[in-house]
Amino acid sequence: MSPRSASVNEELRRRSRERLLQAALELVGERGYDATTLGDIADRAGSARGLVSYYFPGKRLLVQSAVHRLMHRTLEEALEREPRTEDGQERMARAIDAILGLARDHPVLMRQHMAGILQGEGFKQCPEQRRLAELLSDTMSRYGSPDTAADYPMLRALLMGAVYAALVPGVPMPVPVLRAELFRRYGLEWERGAPPGAEAPGGTYHEDLSRFFAPGSRELDEGRGHGGVANQETDAAGQSK
Repeated sequence: MSPRSASVNEELRRRSRERLLQAALELVGERGYDATTLGDIADRAGSARGLVSYYFPGKRLLVQSAVHRLMHRTLEEALEREPRTEDGQERMARAIDAILGLARDHPVLMRQHMAGILQGEGFKQCPEQRRLAELLSDTMSRYGSPDTAADYPMLRALLMGAVYAALVPGVPMPVPVLRAELFRRYGLEWERGAPPGAEAPGGTYHEDLSRFFAPGSRELDEGRGHGGVANQETDAAGQSK
């Protein structure tokens, strides 16, 4: 078998990293953060355990990146679903509903995410977070903000504050109440987006996390041979060092 091209090796590394992100989402959602180990995540992803530390400096950043990935892809799906629209108010409504929907559909993941940001290691930038920020900033711009640089941080703060309020143990605020307040702030009609009580377009977001991660390409599958996933990852990590 001929050596793999640089582009194939890069795609293998990307897929390996995304399997780890998906496994982290699944396990933390099932067991919680403390009961999930890096070894558990590697095993679920079908990866060598040493590969986790190759891509991520620790469990906290891995989980933070995984949740940012979930947030970005959920937001992206909401903004691009049919019927597609360039209407700024509709896109803002969809963005608010997408982020609030995460508190409803993934309470364990989002609670762990918020707790992690408030702890010692704090907030860490990662590629997934940057893509989320770009999408929210673009939403703010299309909504008609005269100063996106100033208005985007406030939108982000309001959305994360609403998620936090929806998840406080013992005294959670109802998502419809939080939605109503955000809609009033941005002058949005209740019927826009995905109003509470209506079936979520495409179903709820907790059924199958795998759709948030890109499928493998035909070239990669043909180049796999009989070595299996673990060998691909080992080769990719070795060639990238």
